[in-house]
Amino acid sequence: MPIVVRNVLLGLNESEEALPGLAARRLHIPESAVRYWSIVRRAIDARKKDVRFSYQLEIALEGGRKSELACLKRMRPAEAAWIKPEPEEPLVMGKGPSANRPVIVGFGPGGMFAALRLAELGYRPLVLERGREVRRRHRDIMQRYYRERDFDPESNLLFGEGGAGTYSDGKLYTRLNDPLCRSVLETLYLHGADPDILVDTRPHLGSDRLPTLCTRIRERIESLGGEIRFGSRLDDIRIEDGRLIAVHVSSDDSARAAEWMDVGPVLLSIGHSARDTIRMLSGRGVRVESKPFQMGVRVEHPQEMVDRWQYGAAAGHVRLGAAEYHVVARGAARDYGDMFSFCMCPGGVILPTNESAGLIVTNGASRSHRSGRFANSGLVFTMNPAVAGMSALDAVAFQERWERLAFETTGRTYCVPAQRAADFLEGRISDGMLETSFPLGGQWTDIRAVVPKEVSAALERALPTLEAKFPGFAGADALVTAPETRASAPVRLVRDAETRQAEGVQGLYPVGEGAGYAGGILSAAVDGIKSAHAIVRTYAPHR
Repeated sequence: MPIVVRNVLLGLNESEEALPGLAARRLHIPESAVRYWSIVRRAIDARKKDVRFSYQLEIALEGGRKSELACLKRMRPAEAAWIKPEPEEPLVMGKGPSANRPVIVGFGPGGMFAALRLAELGYRPLVLERGREVRRRHRDIMQRYYRERDFDPESNLLFGEGGAGTYSDGKLYTRLNDPLCRSVLETLYLHGADPDILVDTRPHLGSDRLPTLCTRIRERIESLGGEIRFGSRLDDIRIEDGRLIAVHVSSDDSARAAEWMDVGPVLLSIGHSARDTIRMLSGRGVRVESKPFQMGVRVEHPQEMVDRWQYGAAAGHVRLGAAEYHVVARGAARDYGDMFSFCMCPGGVILPTNESAGLIVTNGASRSHRSGRFANSGLVFTMNPAVAGMSALDAVAFQERWERLAFETTGRTYCVPAQRAADFLEGRISDGMLETSFPLGGQWTDIRAVVPKEVSAALERALPTLEAKFPGFAGADALVTAPETRASAPVRLVRDAETRQAEGVQGLYPVGEGAGYAGGILSAAVDGIKSAHAIVRTYAPHR
């Protein structure tokens, strides 16, 4: 049984070929005793500005278990331990009859990985996605929206093949500790992702790689008998005697009229911004409750500045790439606690992630090489609707109000409101040249006018704290843009913990970020797979 050796350190100018020798030295054995080795995990250790790489290695020794046991007796568990395979729960197909094949609403990470798993098991799922396939979606964004300011509410950075994740940084790290995380990473690798995602502590895909990955996974689903219908929006549902029996779908395909469809199990993966769908579900009796959500701004800095903060004299080293950061201003939001960085995008861009016309919303993304001039990050705190006295739909309306105000304040142009951090703290409007990665440009604005007073107050306390830790964080080269409202959904579609079905509605399986049960590509994909498994355990494949 192999062992894992932890915290093997390698200098920036040392080759990974030195790793087995370093691991052998840690185990007090000759390098020749190492029969096999591989990298399990790789991270950058910059805590003391003596920047190095830290590795976890899987090691098999000559002499097998006896030799490995002798080594472990000399080591602390934090240094080396047995690699124990995760026990796998058998997946037994159910025998329940289903009049129709499974339907999946939404083709973001949750819906995509659920569809793939169902297709692999012979269930031939039907996917309904309101947006368009990625190539047409790309044209709608780049040509119609960015160049012509003509926003399409059904084909944008949120709706379409791959969901919001397609045009994100493609971050694949999560706090979720589940064996399915590894399965998702391996699936992405098999469909063309860089193998580094299997070992990096903070893996990412990049917005330039994601469209191709989405297309390949879709083609795999179709090859297994699944069907994906783009331009197909869920408009209504019909529930009888506590069971979902039909859905109403409109289509942008002239050959396919709007129709009611009788359905079997329906997996709902609508994403965190399908507000019209959430309101419809609530109106049909699906239980929707409020949950904490993030509000704030998005800050942008020169990437060179971030590199110096994190790497000191090693900044710019070819093996390091663009640096990331995670910052916290303790207690800055008073009633809501800390203000903290979210979705930090090294070498990236700020994106307009609105799902409806007449709104401005910020988010971030970066390409696989993260080679852009700027770094950006959300700077948010967690707002509790219960403290603010808001219901679930009140919280949605609250977000929407500030997004619309930002649009109106900047002259209905889709330019992002912007202010230098130093000017924000001094209470003056910025002037001069405005440089930002936002593709629709920016407009100097008083940020206090486009965010809630709680956000302004938290930012006033957070920026000086962060400036003290990272010189320049709140300086003249730091740009504050707003609003940042889509870090998470303010609603949860309540579901049964055992069956994973919506409370009181049999046959409806809410999953992912939009249902309030995930927070990113990896966790949404895992959530979708688990509900696909719940369907498999209940129903036999429809013939």
